[in-house]
Amino acid sequence: MPQLSVAIRTADTIMSRTPLLSESKGYNGKWSYDYGVVLRGFRQLWKFTGEQRFFDYIKNNMDVFIGNDGSISGYRADEYNIDHINNGKLLFDLYRETGEEKYKLAASALREQLHSHPRTSEGAFWHKQIYPYQIWLDGLYMGAPFYLEYLLTFEDGEGLDDVTKQFILCERHTKDEATGLLYHAWDEKRVQPWCDPLTGHSPSFWGRSMGWFVMALADVLELLPVDHQDRAEMERILRDTLGALRTVQDRETGVWYQVLDQGGRKGNYLEASASSMITFAIAKGIRLGVLDASWNETLNQAFNGLIAEFVIETQQGWINLNKNCQVAGLGGEDRRDGTYAYYLSEPIIVNDQKGLGAFLQACAEVEHGQVLRRPAQEAGQA
Repeated sequence: MPQLSVAIRTADTIMSRTPLLSESKGYNGKWSYDYGVVLRGFRQLWKFTGEQRFFDYIKNNMDVFIGNDGSISGYRADEYNIDHINNGKLLFDLYRETGEEKYKLAASALREQLHSHPRTSEGAFWHKQIYPYQIWLDGLYMGAPFYLEYLLTFEDGEGLDDVTKQFILCERHTKDEATGLLYHAWDEKRVQPWCDPLTGHSPSFWGRSMGWFVMALADVLELLPVDHQDRAEMERILRDTLGALRTVQDRETGVWYQVLDQGGRKGNYLEASASSMITFAIAKGIRLGVLDASWNETLNQAFNGLIAEFVIETQQGWINLNKNCQVAGLGGEDRRDGTYAYYLSEPIIVNDQKGLGAFLQACAEVEHGQVLRRPAQEAGQA
């Protein structure tokens, strides 16, 4: 069995502390996208090690919400919230492994939302109905991998262009040509208080938003057929985006800042969730052969930095993940303006589910790659 030491210790910690993620402090049974981030890490461990307990943890947590008729407790399609799609990524394996129809029905309910989810004039999904005509980088992770796997699993792979289009449009409208970094969001109508009236961009490069984006790309590229017409473009977007992120990687620690391009500025800090997400995407990009051997050193610096900068172990060996931005967004009742000062004003916490989930995914991907010895990379495959 592959030895995924940090990943398994992190998973053991999560299972011990939170047998049911929905009962964690502040969640109160809410259908929250956070669970899907954590459970995707457990899916990796189950796939990489074959240990049934990791699959059981996924099933137990999803069964809190999935009724025998396929209904999803706490989910409302008419909210048109792309975040609510994320947990659906776990339904495919549950259906394949158990054969229980409820998982297919639940996945179909989430797919139905995407049939009528509002879009920009070019066809990109709005982030939420309450955020009209807006593309947020976060939304690519929440919706696109589920959408792609549903099409491949239940719709004979029809319409895959609609998935790749989401990334192509997002990069086109959020990319800063000078740095290659992506702004957190874009407003097609250019009316939001947080956006530039000429470009529609939000003001800053937020670490976790770019983390969501590159994670989504890596997950989609794992599933996207190699002969798809947009395959090369999707690979190019991942390489270019990670290349831009490599230029703002902190040289001393190997990890990334909350506001990516403002390293060393007063108040800025090295942030765990973004650093974990970027590390995951690099590791998976190498495994998939999208990134070449030149990324080895970058990955090693990033992974070692995750452990050194953010991990605090308890006496019993449990993993704590420090320096997580609790939440950040744009607009809404809080009038979040997307400025540097705003991103520094949000709470910094320990063991946020999004951070832990991304960290678990990064550790599983890196350690699995080490076991495999990355043969494609050693051959210099680009």
